[in-house]
Parts: sequence; structure tokens; C-alpha cells
Amino acid sequence: MHKVLIPFSAVPQLSRTDVAYAEGATELRPFYCWEPTLDRLPDVLTARSGAAVPREVLAAVLAEQYARVPTSERVLANIEALQGDRTFCITTAHQPTLLLGPLYFLYKAISTIRLAEVAERRLGHRIVPVFVLGSEDHDLEELNHVRLFGRELRWEPGMGGPVGRLPTRTLQPVLEALRPILGDSELARQLWQMICAAYQKQPTFAESTRALLNSLFGRYGLVVADLSDARLKRHFLSVMRDELLNQTAHRLVSETLERLRALGFKEQAPPRVINLFYLQEGSRERIVQEGDTYRVLNTPLAFSRDVLLAELEAYPERFSPNVVLRPLYQEMVLPNLAYVGGGGELAYWLERRSLFEHYGVPYPMLVRRHSVLWFDKDALKRSLKFAFPPQRYFDDPDTLVRDFVATRADASVDLSTEIAELRALYERIARRAKAIDPTLESAVRADAVKAAGQIEHWQGRLLRAEKQKHDIAIGQLRALRDKLFPGGQLQERVDNFIPYYLKYGEQFIETLMEHLTPFEPGFVLLQDT
Repeated sequence: MHKVLIPFSAVPQLSRTDVAYAEGATELRPFYCWEPTLDRLPDVLTARSGAAVPREVLAAVLAEQYARVPTSERVLANIEALQGDRTFCITTAHQPTLLLGPLYFLYKAISTIRLAEVAERRLGHRIVPVFVLGSEDHDLEELNHVRLFGRELRWEPGMGGPVGRLPTRTLQPVLEALRPILGDSELARQLWQMICAAYQKQPTFAESTRALLNSLFGRYGLVVADLSDARLKRHFLSVMRDELLNQTAHRLVSETLERLRALGFKEQAPPRVINLFYLQEGSRERIVQEGDTYRVLNTPLAFSRDVLLAELEAYPERFSPNVVLRPLYQEMVLPNLAYVGGGGELAYWLERRSLFEHYGVPYPMLVRRHSVLWFDKDALKRSLKFAFPPQRYFDDPDTLVRDFVATRADASVDLSTEIAELRALYERIARRAKAIDPTLESAVRADAVKAAGQIEHWQGRLLRAEKQKHDIAIGQLRALRDKLFPGGQLQERVDNFIPYYLKYGEQFIETLMEHLTPFEPGFVLLQDT
């Protein structure tokens, strides 16, 4: 396997904020606490060491969540170790997603595991990799489909509410559609058993996602945590009460967004006036305030202030933080040093620093997860005939086609030199005309535009004629580019891990573990040589 690092700034598919943070832009420096480097981890540890965390409650909740999941001794030891004040964690998070969703779901887990390993060696403390499942999310359309071998599998459970609580029996049609797609190889049988053990033996979607992640990463000690437990939420009560009464998050985050917009950065996750949902069986709806009454949208529920606060005190599990408050909640119940996320996630963490300062909660180091473009042997072989270095495939397809045709043309189809010479000629004529009769200058310049347009027209005809000579090769080039960037998107945002597992088995995970090094300064391109 050959690895190449592509500068983030050379990847046009990434957002400006993503590139700016990944490459250390000075204008973003006021919006986070720690430079994402190995050398700053001791400082993060010092800042985090004095913060109170419900360690015993956390360990008890995690032990219960793993009671139905056969797992490794390493995972169980990590859960137990979290009770001790010398144990910390490196965390990532994502909502449960059908068949683990796009590849970046796995890359988040792997980046977190690798960073925890490096941090443990650097700090001399037990560092546990933790994957937080956003089981209370309710946007089913974000996570209920997966693309496999050109086909889409879609899960339609026929019910709403927090996705993590949806019953796995509703996944049976997906499993029936998946089985023939996998085939009958030995690796296919292994993978099918792994998927069935998750989706047929676990009662809810969150628990099945934990089981599937555990099958792939349990041996590395990854702890999969669901923070929707009432015992953990009780440690977030003071923030939720303040949110209901004072709407602090809306004020502070809005101020931060104004500063970011002034610097030219787009907002990622703007706050609501109240950033809490109310959970019932089958629903998760926003809480809004109307005068002295608090209402739950799309339901008949309405509360006075005192009744709602009493409800919060008695049933904190019924209150669910949205994307604005979720980072704060996570850091209040986990002894976390660093959060590993994609560019979009880190962008909304940058919007939250003032919240952490207001509530006196240590702000973690923000570490960008690895992004990977995987060139398998087939793609690599197909790319050789085009003589492009692999990093060129980040360019748009039309640019690749144009450059390919230019290198294969029997004669140059680029008439830019001729067009420049023509314009220079007309410029001389225009100056001479102006000296003789100023009224003639505009006519000369108009002719110059027409003449340049004619040559550009012929350049287009030459290019089309040359393309026709290479129709088959151009079709192959476009097909290769679409394989690497399906639908024009980054591979990691579309492809699922299953095709790679069927081809490489556990070696796929092991290869990624070997080659994804924490704090790497670029987009990772892996070539299967």
C-alpha cells in the first residue's frame, strides 16, 4: 500500500472553514483553545484533570449497555478504567446509521482509536477511545439508506422518534435485500453473520449499531457510548434549566456567529431560541416558549414554567439537547481530552467555545478525522493509461478530459497563443486608428472581439473533433473518475465499507489502522499496489 498526502487546500470538495481549520488559519484561532498537535496534549490533560465528571455513573451505564454485547476484554477493561481519575478518553460521535453508513463513519472510529493510542504513549495515562452514538437524533432521511454496488438499500421503519430507539425488526426487508447482494464467498458469509448478530439479536437500532461497531473495532478497545441515559442527563440539569429560563446558548452562539460571518465564514449550526427537544414514545419535538407557556411543537403538550421545571427535575431523560448543546453535554459527562470530527462538525464546535467558557466546562482539543481516497488495484490499473498522478482525480471531470485530450492530440488544439497574438495585433491597429480618427477606435475593438470569438469557435471545433477520436478512452476516464468520486462526491461520503470488506476482509481495517497517523497534514490517498 502506497500513501500520498494531498494538502487540504488542494481538495476543492472541502469547505473553506474545513480547510482553514485543518491548515491552522490565524483568523480562526480565537474560536478554539488548543492547537491540534501532540505537544499540546499535556496542557489539555492539565486543564481537564480538575473538572468533575460522573465517572462511576458513566462506567455503570456503559457496563449495562454492553451486557448484551459479546465483546473483548479490552473494551470491558476500558469501561472499568473510566472509574479512575487517571483515565481519560478521546471521543468521536455520530448518529446510528444503516450498515454504518458512508466510509467516513469508519474513518471517525479509526482516527479516534489511533489518536487514543498515541495520546496514551505521550501522556502516560490510560486513554480510552469512545464513539458516542447520537441515538436521540430523529432525522431518518440522513441515515436510512446506503449505496452498495450501484444499488440503494433504504430502511422504511414506518415510525418516527429517536432513531436509536427504533426496533430492529423493522430492518428485516433491508436484510432480505442485502443477502443476495453480498454473494457466497467466505468473506460474504462472515460479514452476513456479523450483520445478523447485530440486527437480529439486538432490540434497537442504537444497540445493533453498537454491536456492529464492536464486531469491527472491539479488539482495539473502542467503547461505544449512548448518553441518553437519565442518570447521565441528571448531570446536565443545570444547563437545561438555564436554557429553558434564560436561553443563554442562543445569545452566546449568535454573537460568535456574527464574528465568524464578519470573517467570511459560513455558519454551520445556528442556534434556536431554546435548544432542547422533548422526547415521547415515537416523537422528538422542539420546545418553544410562547409568552409564559412552553409548548412542544406538533403535540398538544403545554407547560407552565414551574410545571416544566418540575418535569425536567423528575424526568431529565425526556429532554434532549440539539446540535448546539450536545457538545457541551458530552464534555460534561465524559473525561474527554480531544474530539475527533469531520470538517462540518468541527465548524460547529468552533461556534461553541463561548458556551463552554460560560458554564466553566473544559473545551477539548479539536482534531480533524482522517479523510481517505482509496485507490484499489482495479482503479490504479485503469488510471495508468491516462498517465495522471492519482491526486489529479480531485479535479472536475471536464478538466481531466480536456487535459487528457490535449496530451493525446495529433496537433495542438489550444489556440490561446494565436488568440493572444490576434488581440495584440488589433490593439496596435486600435491605437493607430485612434491617432488618425478617434471615432474609428470602437469599431476596431468590436472587430477584435468578433475575430477572437471566431478563433475560439474553431478551437472548440478542434477540441470536439479530437474528443471524437478518443470517445472510448474518455468514457473510461469518466467512469474511473465516477468510481473514485461517486456522483461527483468524495468517496468517503458515499461508499459503504461492505464492498471493501468483501474484497479485503479484516485486512481493510488493519490497513487503515496502519496508515492513518494522528495529526497528518492532509487528505490521505491510499494506493493498493
